[in-house]
Amino acid sequence: MKVRDLMTTDPVTTTPDAHLKEAARQMVEHGVSGLPVLQDGKLVGMVTEGDFLRQEANRDQPYRLSLLEALFGDGTGAPPAVETVGEGMSEPVITITADATISEAARVMTHRRVKRLPVVDDAGMLIGVISRADVVNAFTKPDEVIEDEVREDIIRRLLFLDPSAVTVSVADGVVTLSGELENRTEAHLLEELTRRIAGVVRVVSHLTFQVDDERVGRIYPLS
Repeated sequence: MKVRDLMTTDPVTTTPDAHLKEAARQMVEHGVSGLPVLQDGKLVGMVTEGDFLRQEANRDQPYRLSLLEALFGDGTGAPPAVETVGEGMSEPVITITADATISEAARVMTHRRVKRLPVVDDAGMLIGVISRADVVNAFTKPDEVIEDEVREDIIRRLLFLDPSAVTVSVADGVVTLSGELENRTEAHLLEELTRRIAGVVRVVSHLTFQVDDERVGRIYPLS
């Protein structure tokens, strides 16, 4: 299963010149823990709950000038107030690609201690966001729902196969497929499309086929 299969493709975003209060309002209204910051469609930063927490934690702390600031500073004392997203956002941003696996995304989130990963293309343009909740939800889908998706969405609607030709069983997210299909391509497609269903942990295939169509038309060297 790939990141593209679970990511949100229309995430809530903000811009560097937006006010921090507006970004906070967006996060509360949409129930998200972070907002990608875009400049002309390109990802330039991320504003998160952690950024707001740091701002609040430092609000009532007395500011102490360092020796260098005391000697060479402009004498203004306290650091300037952070008002815009650009001033308070985190950068550089930890990102991931749409072709990465869900396992890779989970590892990055765990190791880097982040809740959300912006998904970018080769040009750095934002194409989606994947969160911890997306990953968790993928593994909490009921077995009966997964089985119905395999039977109705893949076998019947996508591959136009006879549902009675395939036996589908699901236990704890592990899908077992058995039966005989007309050719190897149908069997391969059924296995691969089933793996891409959110919530599928593993696919066990006992599928057989009548014709190995992947071998038809091959030219073998003369001995």
